[in-house]
Amino acid sequence: MTHAPLAWSDPARQHAFDGWFATACAQHQLRPDSLRLASADASFRRYFRVDSLDAASSCIIMDAPPAQEDCAPFVKVATLMGEAGLQAPRVMAWDEPLGFMLLTDLGAQTMMEVIAPPADVNAIAQPTAAHHALYMQAVEALIRWQLASRPGVLPPYDDALLSRELALFPDWYVAKHRGIVLTAGQQATLAKAFQQIKASSLNSLDGARVFVHRDFMPRNLMIRTDRVDAPLGQSQPGPRDWLCQTAGAAAPSGGILRHAQDDREKQGSVGATSLGVLDFQDAVYGPITYDIASLMRDAFLTWEEDFVLEVTVRYWQQARQAGLPVGDDFGEFYRAVEWMGLQRHLKILGIFARLTLRDGKPKYLADTPRFIRYARHTAARYRQLGPLMVLLDAIEGNETRVGYTF
Repeated sequence: MTHAPLAWSDPARQHAFDGWFATACAQHQLRPDSLRLASADASFRRYFRVDSLDAASSCIIMDAPPAQEDCAPFVKVATLMGEAGLQAPRVMAWDEPLGFMLLTDLGAQTMMEVIAPPADVNAIAQPTAAHHALYMQAVEALIRWQLASRPGVLPPYDDALLSRELALFPDWYVAKHRGIVLTAGQQATLAKAFQQIKASSLNSLDGARVFVHRDFMPRNLMIRTDRVDAPLGQSQPGPRDWLCQTAGAAAPSGGILRHAQDDREKQGSVGATSLGVLDFQDAVYGPITYDIASLMRDAFLTWEEDFVLEVTVRYWQQARQAGLPVGDDFGEFYRAVEWMGLQRHLKILGIFARLTLRDGKPKYLADTPRFIRYARHTAARYRQLGPLMVLLDAIEGNETRVGYTF
């Protein structure tokens, strides 16, 4: 089957690709006529798919213009993930000066596509048994990644980086997208909130540090099987009692791993799926709470609170038994996850505004209401974040209703 030609905005880059691609096809037994677009992401990277001559397998090509994208971190982290036993793309060929890379193919179906969340940004997704099984596999992959951590290998997720990320919110979302000039008092409120968020992110759980993916979520997790046999309509119950744990009570210590294993065995092929991991080039060495916050407070999918708590509990229990520094008190851990997530929510509001205004990618801005809700939900739960909640409501033009939990 011959596919439609790829679109190129730069004829010189197209010419460079044609020469590189011809060589890659000859060296790796690929079918030139099978080349087609696989995906494009929020950066300047594009991904193509190409079949082998026997059509038994396929490869992925990364098109990453070197003026805008540095592929060296991708290659480094891919190697680290492979060494940790994760299913990450293997680099088969790389022309560093041109920015073209040939990778093994982890499949065409993301975990997000299997979940098939509601399109409405205000909708709350309802978890099923099959969803639960997939998230347990994501938890296992995350723990495997974190267990491979060691200092001095990846860039630090430090105060300077956290500050640069948080600054995206006032610079791009508030000023450029909303067109709001903050008063001196509002600027002081935001500065104080940022200091609180950074202090929590860097110091919670005795400052525990691990490898951090930074976008560990279903859109970047690939399904490595063609079979999904578990009934997607079957509901998955989860414990509601964990919500009170955020007040500081210790969580039960037994049974969670056994139940997680039972869940996997019930799901058949879904439970046996080996998730592939993508979009890891921005990995850093930082707070252990970041990736589980990213997984459960997703940029494109909102779960009911019970499910968020359920999966977070399962992660915490398994991580603790694996020897990761998540602490012995789930309440303390969950608070740290929520505060770390708040940093991410504010950052992404700025990033999505920048993608629209600077990079001409308006589709991301449609998901900003999700992150406003995430941020407000956390700010409303903790009394010391009350001023931030009032400021968020002022920015969005909402009336503040106070109801702190802690």
